Amino acid sequence: MKRSAVVIGAGLLGTTTAWFLAQRDFDVTVVERRAGPGLETSFANGGLLTPSEADPWNAPGTFGRVLRWLGRENSPLLLRPRALPGMLRWGWCFLRASRPQPHLRSTEATLRLALYSLATLEALDRELALDYQHLHCGTLKVFRERRGLLETRRLAERLRPQGLDSRMLDRDAAVALEPLLADAAHNLVGAIHYPHDGSGDAYLFTAAMQRHAAAAGVRFQFDTEISRMQADGHSIRVLHSNCGEIQADVYVLAAGSYSPMLTRPLQLSLPIYPVKGYSLTLQAAPGRQLQVPVVDFEQKIVIAPLGDRIRIAGTAEFNGYDTADNTARSSACLRQALALLPKLADAAAGEGKVTHWTGLRPMTCDGPPILGATPYTNLYLNTGHGPLGWTLCAGSAQLVADIVAGRPPAINPEEYCLNRFNS
Repeated sequence: MKRSAVVIGAGLLGTTTAWFLAQRDFDVTVVERRAGPGLETSFANGGLLTPSEADPWNAPGTFGRVLRWLGRENSPLLLRPRALPGMLRWGWCFLRASRPQPHLRSTEATLRLALYSLATLEALDRELALDYQHLHCGTLKVFRERRGLLETRRLAERLRPQGLDSRMLDRDAAVALEPLLADAAHNLVGAIHYPHDGSGDAYLFTAAMQRHAAAAGVRFQFDTEISRMQADGHSIRVLHSNCGEIQADVYVLAAGSYSPMLTRPLQLSLPIYPVKGYSLTLQAAPGRQLQVPVVDFEQKIVIAPLGDRIRIAGTAEFNGYDTADNTARSSACLRQALALLPKLADAAAGEGKVTHWTGLRPMTCDGPPILGATPYTNLYLNTGHGPLGWTLCAGSAQLVADIVAGRPPAINPEEYCLNRFNS
């Protein structure tokens, strides 16, 4: 008889985890509070698949930059003072993890998972022939200041033995790779191309995985919000929802930024904080599509081609669970993108040509996600992926499914376990 599993959340992580659990002979149900899959963080993210971005945001020196940016609406990272009371414990962990050695360990752990994840994603592509506007041309990170270029090059060289491939480019080589940079090339001091990065539409992927999972027997229960997980001793006995009680042999929590709300009544603290990000989607003008996704190092924005569209994403805002669009910040993203790629102005001109979106990134205080077991014997986690949920999705899902099924994982799961915060 099959064991039953309930996955909480039908975003990238939950839907893909459900697929892998079904392949391991589980009877799977996915519960999701929204009306369909991928309608929260997965809906309009930056679209990049980037092992090159494995280093967590709390690099040494970040705290000083955050203080300098206080009150600046157009800053890459904005801390709202009203958010401080709710993030003191998380913030202390964030600062502790920003020391050079802990930060490097987190970077290497995230890179291992990212490379495993991209290999897993390629296997899924071959097996299921997924269509999500996937590009394999790498990413191009551009720099206006030599200091940032040299620091990033040093990190790239340090990570090369772990599998991160990169090559330095001067401005002419950068323009040869992405001709739309030509008008602003005089502002650049160089670039780094990461050939194994990629891009794709995370929402289209999630929707495709939902269809394949449903065809494999996974049930999806939408418009179902879990209000409480009820424990009986050291195991979860039942989920309470607006649609009644839900029971299974095992439970996988993949609810992104909302995961801590469900574990807190169980006296299970998850060091995850919601960090708001912004994106804008444009219809590419004829002859104005990018050849390769571009990452602006100083402005912390990404510009990615998605079929006949262009996705601009960036900024980080610590403001609790607020998801309201802030016109000043989203407009700043657009201005910064157009300053780097002026030829995109045609795509952005005119009323209604730019679609705005905001979402919450579930950020752990040290960077890597939280995957695997909990003190409750039948509750597992797949959450806390921060800005790399798309990059880490396939590998995280397969890793968690292997742990739930009792199979030996392909990579060491200890680097992502909840217990690391107790050491």
